Amino acid sequence: MNKNYITNGVAALIVAIGWFWQQPLLLSVGLFALSGALTNWLAVHMLFEKVPLLYGSGVIPARFAEFKAGIYQLVMTQFFSSDNIDRFITAQQQGSSDDGKQPAFNFEPVIAKADLTPAFDSLLKVVEQSSFGSMLSMFGGSAALLPLKEPFIARLKDALIGVSRSDEFNQLVLAQLDQPEQLQNIRSQVDTIVQQRLAELTPELVKEIIQQMIRQHLGWLVVWGGVFGGVIGALVNFIP
Repeated sequence: MNKNYITNGVAALIVAIGWFWQQPLLLSVGLFALSGALTNWLAVHMLFEKVPLLYGSGVIPARFAEFKAGIYQLVMTQFFSSDNIDRFITAQQQGSSDDGKQPAFNFEPVIAKADLTPAFDSLLKVVEQSSFGSMLSMFGGSAALLPLKEPFIARLKDALIGVSRSDEFNQLVLAQLDQPEQLQNIRSQVDTIVQQRLAELTPELVKEIIQQMIRQHLGWLVVWGGVFGGVIGALVNFIP
C-alpha cells in the first residue's frame, strides 16, 4: 500500500505548507486531495475489513458464502458441464482416430506414481500359499524374494504403460466414457471434489485471496482520488 502512504503523505504535506505559508490555493488543493485520497483508501479498506458504525463494510468476508457459491456455479456450469465433458471425449475420439500412433489418454504419469507394492505383496502371498511355500521356507521364506521387489514393480509398470498405449485399451476407455451414465458419474465426482475444496475455504482465506488479486490495483483509486481532489480544490479556489 505504498501508493496509499505516498498519496496521503504528499496531500498532508501540501496542507501543512499551505497552512504554514498562508497560501489559500495550496491549502485548498491539499485539503481536497487529502479528502479524496482518504475517502478512497477508506473505501478500499471497507471492502476487506469491518469498520464499526459503517454499514456495508467488510463486505467480502461477510459474503464469503455467496463467493463460494459463485465459484461452484462457475466451475460446474462453465467448465464441467455435461456438454463440455461430452465435447472433450468426442475430441479425444477424433484425435485418436486421426493418428493411430497417438493414444487418446496418457496414463503414463499416473502409472509411474502408482504404488504397486500391494501387487508384489499379493504375489508373495500366492507363492507362500502354493505348493512352493514349503520349498521356499528352506531358502529363508518370503524374505528370499524381497530382492525381486523393485525389478518386479519396474517390469509391472512398464507392462501397464505398454497396455495403456495400445489402441484397444484406449478404445475401451473411450467406449466406457461415452456412456451417459459414465458421464454423469464423472460430473458427480467432480462435483464432490469441488464441494470438498470449497468447504475448506474460510472467510479469512477468501479475504486473503481477493486481497492478493485486487488490492494492488485498487491502490490506484487512492492515487487518483488525491489527484482529482487536488484538481477540484484548485478549481474551487478560483470560483468567485
